[in-house]
Amino acid sequence: MPQARITIPELLDQLEKFYGTQEPCWPVDPYEFIVWWQCGYPASDAACTKGWDKLKSEVGIEPGNLLAGTPRKLASALKAGGMVPELRALRLKEIAMRVKDEFGGDLRLSLAGPLSAARKTLKKFPGIADPGADRILLFGGIAPIAAVPSNCTQVLVRVLFGQEDKSYGANYRNAQSAIAATVPETFDARTRAYLLLKQHGQEVCKRTKPRCDQCPISSDCAFFARHRT
Repeated sequence: MPQARITIPELLDQLEKFYGTQEPCWPVDPYEFIVWWQCGYPASDAACTKGWDKLKSEVGIEPGNLLAGTPRKLASALKAGGMVPELRALRLKEIAMRVKDEFGGDLRLSLAGPLSAARKTLKKFPGIADPGADRILLFGGIAPIAAVPSNCTQVLVRVLFGQEDKSYGANYRNAQSAIAATVPETFDARTRAYLLLKQHGQEVCKRTKPRCDQCPISSDCAFFARHRT
């Protein structure tokens, strides 16, 4: 199997040179991110941001705002973010109620302590699985976890190993292990890695029909070498 001729730090440097410095377009506070994630469907940065902006201006995002707003009013605001706004409105009320009743209105405080407990807490919220929990913990400044963009797990396994596993979970774990082994365990380093891999996976190294002819690292990529021959 072809092997990459590039290290992850070198890969990230080349991606940053190609795309520029990346910044998150989502709220990094844990509670706010969970709300933001429900603001669009199908969930995407653009859809969630549209619904989030409308929700903030018409209802507000604090637990008290969401609990006071009628389902109809919430759904009306969430329409800007896409499909099933009524369902997402009910989920926002569930989120707000849980944060208010179980965590005294402060979700962040409840995430202090063992990571296993923090992950378990986050995964109780609708739409949050392991990748989402890792993302929240990393960008929320809670733990410098080797998080991997949930819709871009293919990037590192392609570059390093030449092909993806059939299992999504295996791809996520392999990419996470590679980051953990080579990217410094700091918030800055690992948020940078996350953002650059996300950008590359969305723009060029797409899950289907990757644009290898436009890729700045194709000459060092095991996937490109495998499919070129």
